[in-house]
Amino acid sequence: MKKPFGRKSKEIDGSKVKKEKVEETSLVDSDYNRKKLFKKGINLMADEKLEDAIVVFEQALRIEPNNIETLMKLGYARFHLEDYGEALKIYDKILDVDVTNPEAWNLKGLVHYEQKNFSKALDSVDKAIETDPTYAMAWYNKACFLSLLNQVPESLEALKRSIEIDVKNARRSIRDKDFSNVRIEEGFKRIQEVVVLESVRQGYHTLGSIVWTTFLDKVDAETALRKLLEKGLIVKNEKRDGLSKIPIYDLAPNVAEKLGKEKKGLFGITRKTLPKPVKNLKELSQAIQSVRESIEEEDLEKTIEIFDTFIDPAKSGEQMIENFFDEHREIRLWKIRLKDRGEEYLIENKEKMLVLFGNIEATITKKLRNEISYSADKSQ
Repeated sequence: MKKPFGRKSKEIDGSKVKKEKVEETSLVDSDYNRKKLFKKGINLMADEKLEDAIVVFEQALRIEPNNIETLMKLGYARFHLEDYGEALKIYDKILDVDVTNPEAWNLKGLVHYEQKNFSKALDSVDKAIETDPTYAMAWYNKACFLSLLNQVPESLEALKRSIEIDVKNARRSIRDKDFSNVRIEEGFKRIQEVVVLESVRQGYHTLGSIVWTTFLDKVDAETALRKLLEKGLIVKNEKRDGLSKIPIYDLAPNVAEKLGKEKKGLFGITRKTLPKPVKNLKELSQAIQSVRESIEEEDLEKTIEIFDTFIDPAKSGEQMIENFFDEHREIRLWKIRLKDRGEEYLIENKEKMLVLFGNIEATITKKLRNEISYSADKSQ
């Protein structure tokens, strides 16, 4: 398991604003100075100037000592400097303010992990999961800690749960040293199959490209491909490469219809192709307009109710799975979190939700035009 760290930020350093301007604005916005210091600290962290970032975050906390956002980043900086004692104190302070903060529990677990105290680490991520049962990274970390405690079946169950929530965790687990205790288990071999199947779905059809994209050993990749062939999930063909032939793998037609598949285009960019003609596009488009309105109005009950339209197979759930598989999974996850965390979660993720539904609507509009054009051509 690797400790995460942010990317370089290209934002302009807020410290370059003139002092006179700061004082003038701070008369209007009492939180201006804290926000300015927080942004400066984030930029310093992005430049990996962690000691300087800590100084700035501590200055911000003098203005608002219990600000969770600032405390979280301060703890994160301490953690990466391996100042684990101070990091724990900071996460405990966050939990004194908000005992249900799943990120603080998860990060506290990572501190215990670095200290090789895996039992305490497990206890912390369990509390994160109690607060947010859909927290994929907490489930993944739980799987790591259980593996290190040699609780193999429980580790595999936690890993499977993390992958159900976020399939990217399957690929992450392949090279994670924490899973050395479970790597020989049949359950972990099935996870390798998931990783290979996802690679094929994304448009990688040769053994070499699958090995390259999944980080699997060649033998493990070949084993996974053989199992997928036996289960009828993929098909094998051959193409000529000079004087020899090389095997090519693709999704079986019935699997392609359920998942959709991505094909590589120019410059290696993948483009999603919808598996079959979309049904009831107008009804789906109307549902999107309704859900965008409810999200804009921050109407929690109505949003949850309309989300069910996109999830329930008796409504538009089947069309969503066929045409927007990843989006369907995201909406299902949002519905769970809205029920657990309420209006606050809706407000925090409002823009993300609107973007997702906007993208779906744009795809549907394009598809509708194509269907109308196709029908017109056939009638001529």
